[in-house]
Amino acid sequence: MTQENYEFTHDRLSSLCNPDKTPVVLVACGSFSPITYAHLRMFEMALDYARQNTEFEIVGGYLSPVSDAYKKQGLLSAERRTEMCRLACQDTSSWLMVDPWEAYQKDYQRTAVVLDHFNYHINDVLGGVPTKDGSMRKVRIMLLAGFDLIQTMSEPGVWSRSDLGHILGRYGAFAVERTGSDVDVALESLSQWRDNIYVIQQMIQNDVSSTKIRLFLKRGMSVHYLLPESVVRYILENGLYKDDGTPNTSESARASSSGSKSAA
Repeated sequence: MTQENYEFTHDRLSSLCNPDKTPVVLVACGSFSPITYAHLRMFEMALDYARQNTEFEIVGGYLSPVSDAYKKQGLLSAERRTEMCRLACQDTSSWLMVDPWEAYQKDYQRTAVVLDHFNYHINDVLGGVPTKDGSMRKVRIMLLAGFDLIQTMSEPGVWSRSDLGHILGRYGAFAVERTGSDVDVALESLSQWRDNIYVIQQMIQNDVSSTKIRLFLKRGMSVHYLLPESVVRYILENGLYKDDGTPNTSESARASSSGSKSAA
């Protein structure tokens, strides 16, 4: 897929079952190089959390791979990463989707802009999601991220205050705790948006990361059962991650303006 033939995917968006709840779509922005079960697991954790602790009803989830303009170690081409995300969603989930819009942009897109993109297509173009009585309800778009990303938001100079207000104030976030994260310290500096940040405790610790997967592959070690089997086959069949992990030569320098720190 290219920018020219882009179409917004929405075939797995579900109707709102409980009219007393607020429909929510989760968006995870990241490199996904490669996507792992840890990335996918975050969506299921958020789904459980929303059901048990909020008045939200999750009606869909999206993976938004970052473009080649994001300069990061081990970053494969957008085409490769998008395809791995597509395979993962196809084989493991009935409600997760991949949106390639961000991946195929020539310039780096700030997280705030990416969330606006989803809000436009879901609420303005589609009109939201249907309810049981056939009426349409506007959807709340929310960022899904590991808590390490939320911690960067509390670091001076990493994110612009206007973007933080847009992301956390207008949309909000589900943040999955990570080992070693100091939740209270990070949230202290984000206190004005605290009510829009939902922290999910990780009941089963999982430190699988794309960085570790790349290292295993470089060393010729097995990565079975760490990521979807269809993704493992794609990586092995195409001989991916066998080099030293240097970024794709087509990458341009990352935009200097802050706005996102995508997950590995």
